[in-house]
Amino acid sequence: MLKSTLSILAGAGVLALAGFGIYAYHSPYAVEPPSARPAFDPAQVEQGRILAAAGYCATCHTAAGGAPYAGNFPVTTDFGTIYASNITPDPETGIGNWSKAAFRRAMHEGVDREGRHLFPAFPFDHFTKMTDADVDAVYAYLMTAVAPVKEATQAPTIPFPLNQRILQAGWKLLFVDFGRYTDDPTKSAEWNRGAYLVEGVTHCGACHTPRNKVGAEEKSARFAGATIDAWSAPALTAANPSAVPWTAADFTRYLSTGAGVYHGIAAGPMAPVVHAGLRELPASDLTAIGVYLGDVVGAPEADPAASPAVQASLAAGRPDPAWRADEGERLYATACAACHYNAESIVAERPELGINSSTRLDDPSNLIHVILDGVSSAEGTPGVVMPAFRDALSDQQIAAIAAYLRDKRADLAPWTDLETRVAQIRAHQGTH
Repeated sequence: MLKSTLSILAGAGVLALAGFGIYAYHSPYAVEPPSARPAFDPAQVEQGRILAAAGYCATCHTAAGGAPYAGNFPVTTDFGTIYASNITPDPETGIGNWSKAAFRRAMHEGVDREGRHLFPAFPFDHFTKMTDADVDAVYAYLMTAVAPVKEATQAPTIPFPLNQRILQAGWKLLFVDFGRYTDDPTKSAEWNRGAYLVEGVTHCGACHTPRNKVGAEEKSARFAGATIDAWSAPALTAANPSAVPWTAADFTRYLSTGAGVYHGIAAGPMAPVVHAGLRELPASDLTAIGVYLGDVVGAPEADPAASPAVQASLAAGRPDPAWRADEGERLYATACAACHYNAESIVAERPELGINSSTRLDDPSNLIHVILDGVSSAEGTPGVVMPAFRDALSDQQIAAIAAYLRDKRADLAPWTDLETRVAQIRAHQGTH
């Protein structure tokens, strides 16, 4: 009896493995030399350029100091480092010999031309929602407007057995809902357009949704916020700690200009997303994204300028003629207040730090990053810069300013171990 049971279990195991092997296997696509590729419509190429920007493809597929789209940008994960692939039209080291069908499969299914499963550092779980026409437009742009670069992609440092690509088929089976975006008939056309862009090509959830122990987005915590490159990607839900709730118009303005009146600026990893990416979209698409995200966050109808938090922050920021006994307040008055002063109303170019997102997050990292390294002309509002205080203020002084803003201006529970966190971020940024 035992022998018979074991035989049945072994047979079932063999069948399961065979079934998984059939599911996981993808045959290679034939090589398509550039000479066999027809010319693309210029309008399609331009649409592809806009979509590639909105998906910030160049940001992840360009190494520091490297040629655009030539790959080898390091993506650090809990399992090792994955190097972004070369997606220039070089036929040897890039995708120059890929057919349109092969490119679609990579975008929609996470499988390359040779039939190998791609690691999910590439957000195919979002790109699967893109239409064939949009994917084809990106293909046309890469094959036509991007210069071919001969540069081999470095091997990932993921250890065995996690580096076996066939295992990614199991990961996909568990965590990916493949298929194109379908409209929600209960919502407006504008809402659906925004949802298509956010869930697909712009893949906002890839950074703003926490991941589980095997690197998949936690569907039950969609847009709940996450940590990216030692920065906090805030929640895009009602759990966002902003003193002034985000509205659809706030999202659209922020993504169009890189700055919001009541929330802060696009800095750190978010800067290229806005300035080298989403801003390329037409105004109607940015408005649609705002409508969708405004619905996700539960946008209120009230005028934010009348918010008690705004009024309290403005009052707290008015100059106090009395001697400032608190070190953080003194340092703020001398180093920060000249630019961050608002009187009766808030000016977008003068962030009101009492309600700024960076002072209200549970993690002080974003505020510390900006104090240390400032805001360059490529970040935030075009033409407006903030100086870096890395070489002007000590860890203790920056910690004192952050503590003052958190306590006296935001009126929130204090951050702990601030000075240690400043030192960590100073050292981390100094290595990049």
